[in-house]
Amino acid sequence: MSSKQKPVEHKRSIRSFVKRAGRLTSGQRHALEHFSPLYGIDFAADRGLDLAASFPGFDCCKLEIGFGNGEALLQMAQQDPGCAYIGIEVHEPGVGHCLKLLHAAGLDNLKLISHDAIEVLESMIPPQVLDAVLLFFPDTWHKKRHHKRRIVNQLFRDLLFKTMKPGAVLHMATDWQDYAEHMAEDLFADPRFQNMGDASGYHAKPDYRPQTKFERRGQRLGHGVWDLLFARR
Repeated sequence: MSSKQKPVEHKRSIRSFVKRAGRLTSGQRHALEHFSPLYGIDFAADRGLDLAASFPGFDCCKLEIGFGNGEALLQMAQQDPGCAYIGIEVHEPGVGHCLKLLHAAGLDNLKLISHDAIEVLESMIPPQVLDAVLLFFPDTWHKKRHHKRRIVNQLFRDLLFKTMKPGAVLHMATDWQDYAEHMAEDLFADPRFQNMGDASGYHAKPDYRPQTKFERRGQRLGHGVWDLLFARR
């Protein structure tokens, strides 16, 4: 790592999300109460995650940040049974919905954390354990004065470099071209990550990424969709 790319200490005060309350359905509330002990991982700032204990028998681990209602995450985990999946989401209705689907599917390779992803990466994910990090349709914060809230930044890259295995893939997708350009420029500026797409950083949508409800909404609004893949060196 070059001297210019050494991780630096950061003071975290600006979050990349707004935690909307949302109304829980009775099914979501039931899932949160009864299925969290089975498929949830409690956030603990003072204790790293023991992946071997959480996912016995798995030596591959992929992490999705902001899984929404969890339908795409569940589909990926079902299609990739040899790999453990961790989903992070702060909005309770989405977590409850995913827990309900997860319990019905009976998967043993997917668990959820309901907490700020940056704090999870900082405090819980051990070094060099992630085979992939998935960031699909994050909050765009499209107004210029809000760009500082975008999750893809120096701190995020430092945490990914720490927690991803060499050769692991960061896969981002967005339906806002401005944000796609921002993410590409941010990763291009970091020699610790290698572009896997074209000269603009864009990559054809891999078959493993399901179409999400946010993607369908964007397409109804006439938006394009941009996938970006970068490998951790």
